[in-house]
This record gives sequence, structure tokens and C-alpha cells, in this order.
Amino acid sequence: MRELETDRLKLRRLRSEDAQTMFESWTSDPEVPKYMTWYAHTDVSQTERILSDWLGQYGKPDCYRWGIELKDSGTLIGMIDVVEFTDGIPEVGYCSAKRFWGNGYMTEALTAVKEELFTDGFDAVIVEAVNENTGSNRVIQKCGGVLVSSAVRPHSAMKPEPVLINTYRIERKKL
Repeated sequence: MRELETDRLKLRRLRSEDAQTMFESWTSDPEVPKYMTWYAHTDVSQTERILSDWLGQYGKPDCYRWGIELKDSGTLIGMIDVVEFTDGIPEVGYCSAKRFWGNGYMTEALTAVKEELFTDGFDAVIVEAVNENTGSNRVIQKCGGVLVSSAVRPHSAMKPEPVLINTYRIERKKL
């Protein structure tokens, strides 16, 4: 997994010292996980535990996980990663601190990550979003996502309530 850069962002490995920033900026904010598969963290130790697990996965060849940092200030604003592989196709998930929503940062980050995955030989990327999450659906569409299905299903093992989830596929352009 390489560090990536865009005009405004640096996508870098997460570090153990990021836990407090993650907790204060997005993992404890109930608005951030509203459409995510997890609930807001109530204590920084929750963030530290999951971050520790993630850091341990960096040695695996199929680990793609970045912290999203603003280049001009070095501020960690969110993260983006491959959350799973479905039939060999990477599924990308992301989140960021609410105060950075609406600035195009996630579109920039997802564009960089999909291009990195295409460079690594993948022909497609999957991204899912809860239908009500209009911002995330727009990000995916701006990045070339084509809606392939919409289905009501449990959101996750942690959040078993049924929601309408849109599944998008982004294809690598053939030359």
C-alpha cells in the first residue's frame, strides 16, 4: 500500500497516535456513523482498539487503508479503505469529520483510491451507500459509480435494522 497524494490531500497509513484525533473528529460524532455500519464511539478506548486491529492488518498484501490528511495543514480529516472483497472485487468505504463535508475531499480521495486499485490490476471497484445518504451517493456518482442494485437489507451485524442500500460499480476504462 503506497501513500497517495492529490491536489489537496495526502492519503497515508494510519498511526496509533491518530486515535485521539479520530475520536474527537469523527468516531464520537453521532452524525458521522448515521449511515455507516457502526455506532458512534463513547470512549476513545473503542477507537484505540479498532485502530490497533487495523494497524495489525497493514502487513497483509490485500490491505488498503488510508488516513485522509489535508496537505496544507496536516489535519487528519477522515479515512478510506477497502472494507472487503466480493468475488475478488474491492469494496471501498470511507468517512470523514462532519466539518469537512461538502468540500469535495471525499470525491478527491475516492478518485485517488480507485485509480490506485486499477493500477494494482483490479478492473472494478464496488461502493455502497444508504439511499438516504445523498452526499455519499453523489460522491460515488461523481467518481464514475453506476448503480447496479438497490436492496433493503440489514445494514450490518452491528446495525441489523433494514435499510435501502445502493450498490455502485466503478469500472476501469479500457484502452
